[in-house]
Amino acid sequence: MSTLRGRGTVQGLPEWDRCAVMGVVNVTPDSFSDGGRWFDTTAAIKHGLDLVAAGADLVDVGGESTRPGASRVDEAEELRRVIPVVRELAQEGVTVSVDTMRARVAEQSVAAGAALVNDVSGGLADPDMIPVVAAAGAPFVVMHWRGFSESMNSRAVYEDVVAEVVAELRTRMDAVVAGGVAPERIVVDPGLGFAKDAAHDLSLVAHLDELRALGRPLLVAASRKRFLGHVLAGEGAAPPPARERDAATAAISALSARAGAWAVRVHEVRATADAVRVARAVEGAA
Repeated sequence: MSTLRGRGTVQGLPEWDRCAVMGVVNVTPDSFSDGGRWFDTTAAIKHGLDLVAAGADLVDVGGESTRPGASRVDEAEELRRVIPVVRELAQEGVTVSVDTMRARVAEQSVAAGAALVNDVSGGLADPDMIPVVAAAGAPFVVMHWRGFSESMNSRAVYEDVVAEVVAELRTRMDAVVAGGVAPERIVVDPGLGFAKDAAHDLSLVAHLDELRALGRPLLVAASRKRFLGHVLAGEGAAPPPARERDAATAAISALSARAGAWAVRVHEVRATADAVRVARAVEGAA
């Protein structure tokens, strides 16, 4: 049972007896990992269905890159990219999450069938986001965020990254609840790679128990990120390309699942789907 390690449930979403797998569909030309591969609407829909076939429990659809240094797209373009994909996947029975910092995109995505709003800014980027999510009664991911992509690297300054991320997330959760979002619908995310360097990311992964002490289900989104490239390359060497970090991603997925994460967000699903099932089997044998 999911309660074995206090993984938690999210009101409005299915329950899984293990760490869930969130597959990523980037409907963008410039994402760090797979920019352009799924920019076509038809290709994006097919990719989402392929992720489910490979073992994804839910699919996160995004139309705006949040890689470090990325520029924002305008709202009309984000809507054009995202809504048809969300609608079609939802109609196919997929549990869809929308990855957006814009209230209007979130609102229209929920209307089109999205079950979860995944806002990397935790509602800070758009003042209308929290009222929209509250009115819709949608589950909401509150990620640790210190600013937009253009400036995030300069904000990676911490005395104690784990304590500061936990404190900032708690403050943000309180604000989201005060804005009308039910606590039972909140998921927290430490924001690996967002205003953090490799050492910060590794510290957060090593202390997921302290993040879980916030009392809400935990989403870990490590897939193909820079800190894994640094780990794989070793001291002074060039990191491997993003698409060569999937085995490392699956290792983080297994560690996160064993630490009680509610879900992991990944680009390549099959290895992580296997990893979380193995972690669950070990958990059950303990």
